Amino acid sequence: ELLIRQQSQLKIAQQLRQQQTLATIINKIRESLSLKEILAVVTQQVKDVLSGDRAIVFQLFDNGNSQIVEESLHSNFPNLKDLNWENEVWSQEILDCYWQGKPRIVPDVMNDIWTECLVEYSIEGQIKSKIIAPILLEAHISENHRWVETEGSKKLWGVLVVHACTEAREWQDLEAQLLQQIANQLAIAIQQASLFEQSQKEIAERKQAQQQLTETNQQLVRATRLKDEFLANMSHELRTPLNSILGMNEALQDEIFGSIKEGQLKALQIIENSSRHLLTLINDILDVAKIESGQITLELTATEIDSLCKSSMAFIKQQALTKRIQLIPRIPKYLPEIMIDETRIRQVLINLLNNAVKFTLEGGTITLEVSQVQIESSTTNLTPLNYLKIAVIDTGIGISAENIQKLFQPFIQIDSALNRQYNGTGLGLALVKRLVEIHGGNVELTSEVGVGSCFAINLPINIGSLAIEEQTEQDLSGQPQIGQSQTEGLISPLILLAEDDAANIATFSSYLEAKGYRILLATDGQHAIDLAKAEHPDLILMDIQMPVIDGLEAIKQICLDPNLADIPIIALTALAMEGDREKCLAAGANEYLTKPVKLRDLFLSIQKLLS
Repeated sequence: ELLIRQQSQLKIAQQLRQQQTLATIINKIRESLSLKEILAVVTQQVKDVLSGDRAIVFQLFDNGNSQIVEESLHSNFPNLKDLNWENEVWSQEILDCYWQGKPRIVPDVMNDIWTECLVEYSIEGQIKSKIIAPILLEAHISENHRWVETEGSKKLWGVLVVHACTEAREWQDLEAQLLQQIANQLAIAIQQASLFEQSQKEIAERKQAQQQLTETNQQLVRATRLKDEFLANMSHELRTPLNSILGMNEALQDEIFGSIKEGQLKALQIIENSSRHLLTLINDILDVAKIESGQITLELTATEIDSLCKSSMAFIKQQALTKRIQLIPRIPKYLPEIMIDETRIRQVLINLLNNAVKFTLEGGTITLEVSQVQIESSTTNLTPLNYLKIAVIDTGIGISAENIQKLFQPFIQIDSALNRQYNGTGLGLALVKRLVEIHGGNVELTSEVGVGSCFAINLPINIGSLAIEEQTEQDLSGQPQIGQSQTEGLISPLILLAEDDAANIATFSSYLEAKGYRILLATDGQHAIDLAKAEHPDLILMDIQMPVIDGLEAIKQICLDPNLADIPIIALTALAMEGDREKCLAAGANEYLTKPVKLRDLFLSIQKLLS
């Protein structure tokens, strides 16, 4: 009885030490989420706790191969991890045994049933006896590993092994149970480390994606800024020579430089028409840029559709007559007024009508048809809303189905060959779509190759939604002529022209001198300031983009001088982007004119300011 009691006490003490050892190992494992550190701690603790000569962790793969991922041993025994055992294939019988999740004691490895395939390994490692504990993981934690699958919910990740190498050893069941408990805790740690590694990888990927998104956004901002700068510079570069062409042309037609013949007049009119067409293309590009950057503001007024449609058709009447195209208006009476930006919608209609004339063969017809329709709105629970449909129907060449989607994309033309028959920027229909959409409407297109096309715009009918403001243009015809404010014209007004472009200098100077003004010339901003102080001109024409000091800074400095503050200034610039007018007026300019400038408009502005 005493012996039984002592054995019982000894077993209890052994179990207590085992639990304390297990708790120590668990605490050490929990101190890290690094799989490498966890495996190093486990193998070291197992070797020490079980007084083994070597502890090894094998990882198993789905092809039956294995790899020693960690090893702890006494220095007088060979290191198996550095040797190549990857080609050793574990038999299905061995895997079936370990899938059961129970430890296996091998008291003599040379007489083990599975030693046949591990003889070289056992001899190389001087292994006499061992305990093997399988490491089983939950099935759903297997995404980042190549684990061998089981029929149940577990995955055999690998095995934890302790070796006795000095001499064969009779391992106890309690030792095998302890090793299995450690293997079970190692499985949990592997799962946690794998999840942590996966989460860290996902966080790193998200950070990288966020960084790439930030860099992409920064590149887009830079690209947008560069595009705006390019458009502003292109506007200036294109409008400056156009100003000279149109200005000189106007002066010639007004016979400022002498009388001209009828044939010469026709040639000048062709030059003017071509130049105006080029200006329209430039304006199209700038309009698309403004719309895409959200810089266009609609000026809504109550508009009569009948007069809008008729005035738009009048614009293309001469082109249609030239091609013997019949224009047919189908505009019902008593149409409601709608709130639109009349200038922009006229631009839309003229664009559609121009295209119809361009793509309709001689002798064809173009119909402008207006009707009221109801269209379901997705933003109002599919409640039908009232729209005014304006359709341009032609008997032209038509458009194929595959080309219809390209039509409304900017800078894309269906006929892109070098020898294309129809010219243009490819911006017209992109402008149409955007202008109609910012009115709350939409564009429809039906077409058949060789039969014709129907382009229709649907505009919401919103009568009375905004107050109507009558705007009248000031009639300048009654303004006093040159000299009436200058002591009955005895002294002609002195105009300081600040301009660095030679062609524009010649255009403005010759025209204004012909009108009776005296001209003072400055070719940069600083020169303009100096001349203004020295000569005190009656009016200043200031170009904005000039060398040394730009026109805006020159205007500011002139306005800050008390002796010059009363001199009226007209900003004369090729800048035409949103906000340019406001910048010029804020700097102190009295008037803002965009190149190319009609010389008569310039003349009237000068008269107005000098009076």
